[in-house]
Amino acid sequence: MNTKQLIAAAALAVLGTAAAHAETYEGVQAVTSYANRADVQAEAVAAARGGNPYSDSAAEGVLAIDSTLDRNAVRDQAVAAAHNPLQSLDRRAFYRDQVPSAYSKPAVSFTRQAGL
Repeated sequence: MNTKQLIAAAALAVLGTAAAHAETYEGVQAVTSYANRADVQAEAVAAARGGNPYSDSAAEGVLAIDSTLDRNAVRDQAVAAAHNPLQSLDRRAFYRDQVPSAYSKPAVSFTRQAGL
C-alpha cells in the first residue's frame, strides 16, 4: 500500500467511527408542566398587556402630546394631504435637487366635482 491508500483508509475509518455515534430518535417527548391552565392563562394575559419589553420606547411609557389644533382641523389637513397628488414628491430625487416644472402644482383641482 502506498501513502495515498493509507490516508484514504484512515479517513474512511474516522468517518465510520463518527457515523457509529450518531443520534437516535427517541420519539415525541411528553410535556411536563407543573403549572395549571389558570396560571398559564393569567401569565399570557399579563404578557399580552405588558407590551413589547424589547422596543426602544418601552421604558418611556405613554407620551403626552399637547396640541392646540382642533380635531376637525387635523382631519382636514390629513384629507388635504391624502388628496395632494404631489404629496410624496421629494426634490432630492431630481438632478441638482430641482423639481422640474412638469411636477409643479397644477392650477386645476383633482377632486371630483358633482356634474350639474
